[in-house]
Amino acid sequence: MKYKFLINPKSIKFIKTKFRNIRTSIPAPGTKKVLNRLSLNESRSMQGQLPIVWKKAKNFSVYDLANNKFIDFTSTIFVANVGHSNKRIIKYLNKLLKIPLISTYAYPNEIRARYHDQLISFAGKNFQKAFLLSSGSEATEAALKLMRLYADKAKKRKKGIICFEGNWHGRSLGSQMMSGNKKQRRWIGYQDKNIHHLPFPYPWKIKDKNPKYFLKQSLNVLKKKNIDISRDICGFMIETFQGWGSIFYPKLFIKEIRKICNKHDILLTFDEMQSGFGRTGKKFGYEHYDVKPDLICCGKGMGGGLPISGVIGKSKIMDLPEIGDMSSTHSANPLSCGAGLAVIDEIKSKNLISESKRKGKILLSELEKIKSKFPNIIKYVFGKGLIAAILFKNIKKPKQTNLMVSKIVEHCMQSGLLVVHTGRESIKIGPPLTISDAALLEGIQVLKDSIKFFYENKY
Repeated sequence: MKYKFLINPKSIKFIKTKFRNIRTSIPAPGTKKVLNRLSLNESRSMQGQLPIVWKKAKNFSVYDLANNKFIDFTSTIFVANVGHSNKRIIKYLNKLLKIPLISTYAYPNEIRARYHDQLISFAGKNFQKAFLLSSGSEATEAALKLMRLYADKAKKRKKGIICFEGNWHGRSLGSQMMSGNKKQRRWIGYQDKNIHHLPFPYPWKIKDKNPKYFLKQSLNVLKKKNIDISRDICGFMIETFQGWGSIFYPKLFIKEIRKICNKHDILLTFDEMQSGFGRTGKKFGYEHYDVKPDLICCGKGMGGGLPISGVIGKSKIMDLPEIGDMSSTHSANPLSCGAGLAVIDEIKSKNLISESKRKGKILLSELEKIKSKFPNIIKYVFGKGLIAAILFKNIKKPKQTNLMVSKIVEHCMQSGLLVVHTGRESIKIGPPLTISDAALLEGIQVLKDSIKFFYENKY
């Protein structure tokens, strides 16, 4: 059963701390009116998130209509890596607005050139070129196109792509076909027969099996379908970690995929939407596996709140499309490029990658402590850096696990903390990398208290 968050104001005990200030009922007065307006004129596909109407956001704080102040553990779905309304981004944008230059389509501009210089430098010597877009779905779709163009050049018999069950790569046709949720791609009406989904090596599936053996077993399923990996497969699309639960692959599993790719001239692509730009304690999440991909897809934290995404890769792959074949109306928009420049500058100047790693150790250590206190409802804690997830299982009422999780998320909101509501048995946590240690610990305590509330009330 899908839980509907309460939209009528609920009287609660007011909260006043250094990082939280809840001084009205929650949701704040006026929230219901805004939600009703949106329900009349906006597709319901945009609805279902926590009933908090954002008024403003700064660094790791979010303010609602009544100026109630919340600690943000969402980063608006891992976008605000450098903090909300980052001052450096705003400064860059103000400078650009004075030029003025808002849009150039594919016509060259100096800002775009400067951003590409910085982006490729930031990505590292394994990469030479980038292609910029506006959304994550566009980037993964572009990577699909590049992998298949490479298949043409490599004279592959088929243009097969290997993905993994449970992974998420976007909402457009190609990106959704690569995603592992069958229900969500039902609208397409068919499945590309050359896109294959292998089992994800969840810890509870792999157990004592060698990760390499688990992969071999999965690939044998393709063999039984007369798919020759050497002639019929041109790419692997890897979501750096399983998005819904922040579950990383075993390192040996990915290293074996890299070997297979090398052997059979197959491209290895990482979807770094959630994991890129310092989120996991490294520049990009793939670095945790000690492999070098051929392509990486980026977005979210890349623009610090402005719409920008991209594919970064080797020249021989990135230059496969003919001139004009992959341009997009808003590709490399000057304002988005300016924001991108500011993000890279901020990450470097504030040492946010090392800070993400350091703070991530605090986060995961504290979450493990919470897990040990509530073994009857918490099964796993996963994550790296400042991305983490708690996986719940209500042992007494398993079918009500998702409902319990939704109520815990709601209680967090009522207590001045925003966490990511996945709609399933997990809560995700991903504060801005700029969050202070004290605010991080306070938010974790709020989460613990919300879990404790339901545990003690024998939910």
